[in-house]
Amino acid sequence: MSTEFTPSSDTARLERTYDAPAELVWELLTTAAGLEEWWVPDGFEIRVSELELRPGGQLRYTMTATAPEQVAFMRNTGNPLSAEFRKTFTEVASRTRLSYLSLIDFVPGHEPYEHLTTIDIEPAGDRTKLVMTLAPLHDETWTQQHRAHRGNELDNLEAAVRRRALLSPIQSRRTRRGRHPAVTAPRHDAAAVPVRRR
Repeated sequence: MSTEFTPSSDTARLERTYDAPAELVWELLTTAAGLEEWWVPDGFEIRVSELELRPGGQLRYTMTATAPEQVAFMRNTGNPLSAEFRKTFTEVASRTRLSYLSLIDFVPGHEPYEHLTTIDIEPAGDRTKLVMTLAPLHDETWTQQHRAHRGNELDNLEAAVRRRALLSPIQSRRTRRGRHPAVTAPRHDAAAVPVRRR
């Protein structure tokens, strides 16, 4: 297996600005419950089985095709509907930067290799700017497909932020009435606790 994370002129930057504080964006990026809300392309869902948020820690998850178009595509290409993926964190700076290597071991006829993604988070008042930096993959076709998928994921992150914003007034009303909130406030130490599911 080779490791491909040397910066190059082909590195891509995807930028988004979200109407949410950095704490919420960080929670959605670094907790199992947060990732399961948004972190797959349209037509798939994920289940996180392991998340240890530290340099050298692992993220493992299973991605399953659920939409009819994706199910048909996976079957027509001879691929299983579900596959497990692994990422290794290389840098974790709370609420500011997250880097990880993804194992690319699913390309027919190509030796497995690791691919670097870096996410920088910058508070901008009540908003948060996110910059995702992507190394290229082994060829232009795969690189362009990968960038499109990651852009779709960031759009899904925006939808997750909006859903949380809609729930916040409900949570505030229930808290004022003495009821348990529908969505708990993010715990800043929650991401440091390893998550393992069977």
